[in-house]
Amino acid sequence: MTKSATAVPAAAISLRNTVWITVTLALIAAPHAERLPLWLTGLAAAFCGWRLYIARMRLGLPSRWLMVGIVGAGALAILLQYRTLFGRDAGVALLVLMISLKLMETRTQRDGMVLAFIGYFLVITNFFYSQSIPTALYLLACVWLITATMMGLQYRRPPADTRSQLRTAAVMLVQCVPLMLAFFVLFPRVQGPLWGMPSDAFAGTTGMSDTMSPGTLNKLVYSEDVAFRATFTGGVPPQNRLYWRGPVLMDFDGRTWSTTPRAVRNQIEHDRRASPVRYTVTVEPHNRRWLFALDMPGLIPPRANLTIDQQLLSQTPITSRLRYDMESYLDYSVGAAGNPAPARMLALPRGFNPQTRELGLQLREQHGGDNEAIMSAALNLLREQKFVYTLEPPLLGAHAVDDFLFRTRAGFCEHFASAFVVLMRSAGVPSRVVTGYLGGEYNTLGEYLIVRQSDAHAWAEVWLPNRGWVRVDPTNSVSPARAEGGLAAALPEGAVLPRGLLPATPLFHQLQLTLDSLANAWNQTVLGYNFETQRALLTRAGLDDTSWRNLAIILIAATGVITLLIALITLRSRTGNRDYALEAYRQFCEKAARAGIARRETEGPLDFAKRLAAARPAQASAIDAITQRYVALRYKKYNKNKYLKQLRMHVRQLAL
Repeated sequence: MTKSATAVPAAAISLRNTVWITVTLALIAAPHAERLPLWLTGLAAAFCGWRLYIARMRLGLPSRWLMVGIVGAGALAILLQYRTLFGRDAGVALLVLMISLKLMETRTQRDGMVLAFIGYFLVITNFFYSQSIPTALYLLACVWLITATMMGLQYRRPPADTRSQLRTAAVMLVQCVPLMLAFFVLFPRVQGPLWGMPSDAFAGTTGMSDTMSPGTLNKLVYSEDVAFRATFTGGVPPQNRLYWRGPVLMDFDGRTWSTTPRAVRNQIEHDRRASPVRYTVTVEPHNRRWLFALDMPGLIPPRANLTIDQQLLSQTPITSRLRYDMESYLDYSVGAAGNPAPARMLALPRGFNPQTRELGLQLREQHGGDNEAIMSAALNLLREQKFVYTLEPPLLGAHAVDDFLFRTRAGFCEHFASAFVVLMRSAGVPSRVVTGYLGGEYNTLGEYLIVRQSDAHAWAEVWLPNRGWVRVDPTNSVSPARAEGGLAAALPEGAVLPRGLLPATPLFHQLQLTLDSLANAWNQTVLGYNFETQRALLTRAGLDDTSWRNLAIILIAATGVITLLIALITLRSRTGNRDYALEAYRQFCEKAARAGIARRETEGPLDFAKRLAAARPAQASAIDAITQRYVALRYKKYNKNKYLKQLRMHVRQLAL
């Protein structure tokens, strides 16, 4: 006999299983729809609908050559769309395309199992974009469905009871929870990521920039994303003192402020005039090196540097959520011994903003070269000339600062900071632009401060003899409410607020803070469980040596113990299951025996019922009802709860 003659034919995938696998994969891929090109989303949806139509109408699948042609055309389209087939975005797009095409050639249940396994991998790709609680809960439901789908694919005849299939899958996932917790706690962590993220993983991250032109920070104002959170030891400083220092910009080309890498000193050189403010910052990933601290930082976090401009920089780009302890001095003096780079802090491009240059020279002549008096005069000019704070300023020409100071007089914080520094340099006062964030919202539930991208701000620093670098916020001269009450309070009456700044009802606002508090707890305990956290936890548990070898041994032992316990509990529950239908039928047989009609050992339920009914014709209908329900429960697998309840009732009411 040949090998082909003895081979078992592969089971064809049923309509029910086709629906299960198609719908489940569509649900897993659904979050990618907003990120994928519209043509790819439509193509994947069309393939899903086409496959369901083929299964419903029992039509033949498309030819292999057609599928090969679509694969080539689709891969070429993705290459043209993303300019690569590698990386996060292009890789996910290619995976969705290939899964859709694989669905079109699924003929057997084995093919369905392959798709189910790929579905688990597709679940993971969603975490490349979001690791929030809603995302985790949604994908947990998807894992539940794909597990139930795999259970259905194990049978040539899928079970008809969908509820039982889902319930069994849920039980399996619950049984995995102890193993999941053991792996989460004990799996060895490394300092830094286990593998590198694709180069495009943070391409869409919103955050600060190392350049600033009028209109740049305006884009952040419309973002409700969290930049970082801060938990204070003690009281939170007033809103108008919450200047979170970020990139320091010193070079101006007439339109754009920028900076070049500055020397690192890693020394706190400013004079401290009060007790420090201590707090912990949890910064969201932004793929840059900037760390944020209250002005002025008095501590350098681990694996970070401090530039001579008092800017904190991480040694590596921040590609994952980072938590660090900080302290800052809100009252300080820095650079009083001498201006470290006077030429650079006075440089202006030639041929730009002649009116501003002339005004600066006039201020210097009027105040005899007194830098502090010049600074005060410039701030008075902003207060007296009826400048307007607005998120939608008019367009500026080639001489942007001249247009702003002498024509439009309407702008955002970056307009005021840029114009003020240009005016100061024109008057011979060393100055620079500082960007970062101002203020934040305190969450009383979680007891921490939320700083959002909409809190982005720009201010100025001027160098004064015997005082050093002094922070000056020219925006306050136009709109003092910006520092006191936030961005919404700074806008003039009747101004259109961005969507994120629209006032919410107290109940909805409290709900937002509650959800953010939950998200923060999730970030700290789950997503923030890193090498340091694991080592501290295991040290408190009495394990001082947290090397890879020890953790691997403990993990293997814990896995074995947990698996053994789950197996014992499962076997015990199976052996301990009571057959309530059989118990009720035995009570029925005992009643018949007491009436003198005992059931023979070789007599089946139907034969016994026929003999008993002939002996007791008055109870024939009750005897038949009991027998039919017992047979249905034992052999036909009907609705167990309904038939068992009826069986017990008829046995209880039977009188022979």
